[in-house]
Amino acid sequence: MRHVDFSPLYRSTVGFDRLFTMLDSLAQPDNGQTYPPYNIERTGDNAYRITMAVAGFSEADLSIEAKRNALTVTGEKSEEEKGEGREYLHRGIAARSFERRFQLADHVEVTGAELVNGLLHIDLKREIPEEMKPRKIAIAGGSARDAKQIEAKAE
Repeated sequence: MRHVDFSPLYRSTVGFDRLFTMLDSLAQPDNGQTYPPYNIERTGDNAYRITMAVAGFSEADLSIEAKRNALTVTGEKSEEEKGEGREYLHRGIAARSFERRFQLADHVEVTGAELVNGLLHIDLKREIPEEMKPRKIAIAGGSARDAKQIEAKAE
């Protein structure tokens, strides 16, 4: 994959430095991390859901932490559950520990999480504060007689 240089755009934009840094980081793979698999879906105008396949993990084995604009999901099996002393002929169900990080947009909060049939569902909601919502700004102006008019001669 080719590297895209965003430096010319830094000169003509204000306040989008974080956006370009995130775009730069997209080109760099996440160390090939593919476990556990997950889906991200939009469930409403400002609602989202992350679904992770965590078969074999119980609620006690999972930890979800939201801090600033990052969501971290960690799964770790306890020693007695790892099955020490068992002899596996084939081991296809992964029971390894994991840590998956998600970058959240501004004003996105975790509203809940549930574990159903080996799927961890994390619900997210974007709530923009009232002072951040767009508002109409009235233009103060003089009366029509105070306005200057430009006249052009027709030749």
